[in-house]
Amino acid sequence: MEVDIPWRALSVVPRDTILKAKTFSSLSLQPELLKNIESLGYAEMTPIQAQGLPPILLGKDVIGQAKTGSGKTAAFGLGILAGLDTRSLQVQALVLCPTRELADQVSKAIRQLARMSPNVKILTLCGGMPSRPQVKSLEHGAHVVVGTPGRVGKHLRTNKLNLETLRILVLDEGDRMLEMGFQEEVDAVIGKTPVGRQTLLFSATYPRAIQSIAEKVMNEPVMAQVESNPDGGNIQQLFCKCGGGDAERLIALRLLLQEQRAESALVFCSTKLETQDVRDELVGLGYSAVALHGDLDQSERDETLVLFSNKSVSVLVATDVAARGLDIDSVDTVINYRMARDVEVHVHRIGRTGRAGSKGVACTLLGTRDSSTMDELESHFGKTFQTKALPPWKVLSSPIAIAPMATLHIRMGKRQKVRAGNILGLLTGKTGLQGDQIGKISVCDNWTYAAVARDAVDAALKKIATETWKGKPIKAWRMKE
Repeated sequence: MEVDIPWRALSVVPRDTILKAKTFSSLSLQPELLKNIESLGYAEMTPIQAQGLPPILLGKDVIGQAKTGSGKTAAFGLGILAGLDTRSLQVQALVLCPTRELADQVSKAIRQLARMSPNVKILTLCGGMPSRPQVKSLEHGAHVVVGTPGRVGKHLRTNKLNLETLRILVLDEGDRMLEMGFQEEVDAVIGKTPVGRQTLLFSATYPRAIQSIAEKVMNEPVMAQVESNPDGGNIQQLFCKCGGGDAERLIALRLLLQEQRAESALVFCSTKLETQDVRDELVGLGYSAVALHGDLDQSERDETLVLFSNKSVSVLVATDVAARGLDIDSVDTVINYRMARDVEVHVHRIGRTGRAGSKGVACTLLGTRDSSTMDELESHFGKTFQTKALPPWKVLSSPIAIAPMATLHIRMGKRQKVRAGNILGLLTGKTGLQGDQIGKISVCDNWTYAAVARDAVDAALKKIATETWKGKPIKAWRMKE
């Protein structure tokens, strides 16, 4: 639930400060940071950066409220890098994230911002990965730690992580951390940090629980708030009435999938059981679908996300909690199999489509008990939504859209000194694939996921079989979809 922000307790970034701070060159950043920002093609700051960076660089506590994809990671990332003392290998900044995927994204983004700054060491501490290598890395020291509350807390309890020298604490996507039940873990981590630290809290929404945290752990915070069109103006929202039974709802979902014919569709369900059931039903009917919910272990979750982000499967069926912090580009279509429990969840769901200026479609199946939630949505968006009829049954006779790619699991990764360019080289060449037959390449610690055109899988595996890496044969296989 949204609450009114207590403006009397918060200072707001002055308008003249925002106007002056449109370009990064107007900020007091080191030359190597400015040079790197320019090389990355960042011309002007985004609104959250223009509001947030000046007070962050002044050492003030900041609450940043902005949607995903607004540039908030660069805002706090540059704030962290601007004040690092690289001569000391003690932890000076800690970023807490709700999920491993988001922590990985944040780590990559900060590393990219720091690539021209010498000797900056960034360490990621997340669950689902072995603790021992993380302990070894901590023994060698780090400037910036990015992690999830559970794993960071574990290293604090075993005295493997010391935060006595911490200068900046960042709570990224604080609302999601609370939704996922991390309140106790977050409180425990904060309790191990110095009182005089700088605290930055970034959140897409500002519920009462976030306000409560801010009041307890922040010192006269500045509010950087970016208003946005709730659906970005790029999302066509469709609302379709369907019967109350599971069979009627599943048919409605099939009709929408067949009508939209999307390469990538994200379907939101309410429970873990329903998510798995819907996925199983779709697969049984010939659709390329995977499920994402809390009963998956980390390796299953990773492979599920790889297959969907690589466009090796067309439909991802997910719960709201499991879908938090996903590193997935904009999808073509979002379908609410069940209407979201509140307006903010609905906005986050449909925000997965229509990103970066592209157009997207969000379809919501309405049951007989959804009228009050529909009224709240119309009030929030400031418009009246018309319900439309479901697509005609004849669309079910058209062929099911086939995912265009397949994913190869290649048994070598970062620890074998492999980069994406090496994998690209293995797959192409005189006897290999063309560039347009190769999709996303994700290099992990000991393996690599590579997307290739579905009709080029055999040729890709044959090409890899003729190659070696550091004198050794390369093992590779097609992942099961």
